[in-house]
Amino acid sequence: MGANVWVLDDCPRNVGAEPCELPCLVPNQSIPGAGGASSSSSSGSTPPVTSVPSGSSTPLSSSACAAGSSSGSSHHSPYDLRRKSPSHHDSSAAGTSAASTSSAGSSSSPMLPARKRPRRTCSVTNETCCSTSAAHYLQYELPDEVLLTIFGYLLEQDLCRVSQVCKRFQVIANDNELWKNLYQHVYEYDLPLFNPAPCRFEFVAPEDTDHANPWKESFHQLYRGLHVRPGYQDLKSKARNIAYFNTVQGALDHLEERGSDPAAEGSLTALVFLHAGTYRREFLVVDSDVALIGAAPGNVAESVVLEREAESTLMFVEGAKQAYAGHLTLKFSPDVTSTVPHHKHYCLEVGENCSPTIDHCIIRSSSVVGAAVCVNGMGANPVIKHCDISDCENVGLYVTDYAQGNYEDNEISRNALAGIWVKNYANPIMRRNHIHHGRDVGIFTFDNGLGYFEANDIHNNRIAGFEVKAGANPTVVHCEIHHGQTGGIYVHENGLGQFIDNKIHSNNFAGVWITSNSNPTIRRNETSRRRNALAGIQIRTNSDPIVRHNKIHHGQHGGIYVHEKGQGLIEENEVYANTLAGVWITTGSTPVLRRNRIHSGKQVGVYFYDNGHGKLEDNDIFNHLYSGVQIRTGSNPIIRGNKIWGGQNGGVLVYNGGLGLLEMNEIFDNAMAGVWIKTDSNPTLKRNKIYDGRDGGICIFNGGKGILEENDIFRNAQAGVLISTQSHPILRRNRIFDGLAAGVEITNNATATLEHNKIFNNRFGGLCLASGVQPIIRGNEIYSNQDAVEKAVANGQCLYKISSYTSFPMHDFYRCQTCNTTDRNAICVNCIKTCHAGHDVEFIRHDRFFCDCGAGTLTNQCQLQGEPTQDTDTLYDSAAPMESHTLMVN
Repeated sequence: MGANVWVLDDCPRNVGAEPCELPCLVPNQSIPGAGGASSSSSSGSTPPVTSVPSGSSTPLSSSACAAGSSSGSSHHSPYDLRRKSPSHHDSSAAGTSAASTSSAGSSSSPMLPARKRPRRTCSVTNETCCSTSAAHYLQYELPDEVLLTIFGYLLEQDLCRVSQVCKRFQVIANDNELWKNLYQHVYEYDLPLFNPAPCRFEFVAPEDTDHANPWKESFHQLYRGLHVRPGYQDLKSKARNIAYFNTVQGALDHLEERGSDPAAEGSLTALVFLHAGTYRREFLVVDSDVALIGAAPGNVAESVVLEREAESTLMFVEGAKQAYAGHLTLKFSPDVTSTVPHHKHYCLEVGENCSPTIDHCIIRSSSVVGAAVCVNGMGANPVIKHCDISDCENVGLYVTDYAQGNYEDNEISRNALAGIWVKNYANPIMRRNHIHHGRDVGIFTFDNGLGYFEANDIHNNRIAGFEVKAGANPTVVHCEIHHGQTGGIYVHENGLGQFIDNKIHSNNFAGVWITSNSNPTIRRNETSRRRNALAGIQIRTNSDPIVRHNKIHHGQHGGIYVHEKGQGLIEENEVYANTLAGVWITTGSTPVLRRNRIHSGKQVGVYFYDNGHGKLEDNDIFNHLYSGVQIRTGSNPIIRGNKIWGGQNGGVLVYNGGLGLLEMNEIFDNAMAGVWIKTDSNPTLKRNKIYDGRDGGICIFNGGKGILEENDIFRNAQAGVLISTQSHPILRRNRIFDGLAAGVEITNNATATLEHNKIFNNRFGGLCLASGVQPIIRGNEIYSNQDAVEKAVANGQCLYKISSYTSFPMHDFYRCQTCNTTDRNAICVNCIKTCHAGHDVEFIRHDRFFCDCGAGTLTNQCQLQGEPTQDTDTLYDSAAPMESHTLMVN
């Protein structure tokens, strides 16, 4: 390759001429002057070349060139030279004088299209005068457009030579259109291609470059290259130093035979251009620093095809440290009738200890086994960028056996198997790839595969977008994983990994599914409003991930689903606006949830059922359509230090045999009871603050139990603690105060053990017991309650006056047989005495009720109350909470 470099030092220059931007092309050779410039034909490469006229076999005189330099300031851009110049035939003295004036004052003229100089008087012989006159005419008087036409027949080396003659020739010889035509004839590209660094080739529009003549600069940078162009091998030209070959292997063999030393070429990689065509019988194994690049107009890669039916199409092996393949189509199309196994044959194979760059290639494989691209072995470290690896009948890209590499901005789509496989400690870096519409998983890391995956767009794959299995431990950041036909991320069978700052949405099943003893870290991801059809994150079968700083919202199912002995540390996530529960925990699972915000769900915030356990600590759980937390069927979580508020169906509901420890929580501003305990449930509540409820503080009914110790229960709209219907809790050392109804009410055949509680400053009374209730009472302090019921009775008021129909003060409950009331209608003692005086009345029991007479729902108008109000039959208990219906998910 040393013979093809551009050489400046061996080019003689005339004294007044500017240096040529593009130096002469033949080293160590004496360059003749303009009169001796080569004019050989390129044997079909260009139109026939007309010789440049010369008056002498020696270089032009220094004085002539100096004169040319002095007039150079009147020259315009080479583009201007293409404009038609006016003819000049006036040879009179006046014309000569005008020409001299024009030469002297050219800066004031907008354009000097054709040079006319006064002929100098010669004192030498006529022969010498004629020779000098011819040279003078050629340099100074021949019109620019004529020179431009002549130069159009020259090849690149001749143009470099004539540009050394004088400033005028240098300007014209650097015309952009001249060099564009030469460039496109040799390289065929539509745009200049630049090689600014090893393994880096860039097409740049002429107007976007800083070069005065981008076509010439590109010619300069690429001129060292060999060309594979069938039919051109025998073409020779003295004015062009380009070697042509019929086969790629022939060009590579030529480089090997010549023993090319890149250091001798300024550390430039050997360069081979492959012109348009399909090369089918090439067996290409690259073990040196050579660049293979397609050369064709239009879409280059589509026009240059390397294809094989057996063995790998293109292989890079040890020694190819700075090799390059770009703008090619690589095909592997094995014969379907062949019995040769192809599981180790690929379109592109990169082996151990090499680091080629693969750029802007189209890669297609019809083999039903193996992969289209395989990078394998220690030290395999390619750069694969801007490639299209699609429509293959196998895996798209396979990185294995400790291989690494950078894979950027590739299109990987519609492959029969995974878009990408990474296994066996391979550790690639993959950025900004588009991986979609695969007939299997998008990216599959397994068998201890690693990798760093950033800003990839992974979507519409038939299985998961990203699968991790069998000890694989990838890092996945800032990716968008969406519209998977099953799930988004699937981690199973001891999978690991870090999934950080991803967007995971619109998948048919779970956004993140973690199972079978897997332990990934899930941080700062978002499952967005575009909805995953199942849970945003699913954890199962002894998996123990870290799920941190994610946004999981607007799912068509729940937010996080932990089941089948799933575990996990779930911290500082925001889980909201999901169709079902924000977090489901079931079937022996024991996750830890800390400092999450779980809110605005269409059902429950956190739902423990069927032996769901775990810890719920320091979370903010609010504004759910059902209750904030539900615990049922053997579930026994620890719920500590949470804020549970704004539930439309209560704060915490424990039912159907639910257990649990609720400790040091704040439960407030719920639309119904702060805590419900029912149907044989037996939780423990310690040191909680339960306040500002729009119903009761704690409601225990239908056989509910529980131990309530050292809780503060205050400022609730109904009873601080309501115990009903065969329930039997234990209350110890609680403070129940400032309630808008009674402190503790026990009714409906319930009982309780009350020990050392303080019950004070409640409106209706401290401890209110219905008929037949006999609790165990020890050491309680009941004081300073307002006793509004007793005061209303003593003052002859209807109890409806203090309760309306929203609360249920406990007092004597009557019915009027004369007015034909039922046991669903309660009448207070003062209405019996006044409104139903003389009637046949019956005492029913001492219990919770509001007065239907005062409410105006009976036939007779109440005489102790004003206008009748709406309503309703007596409600003996607060409204029952809404229970979640379990939707089983595999």
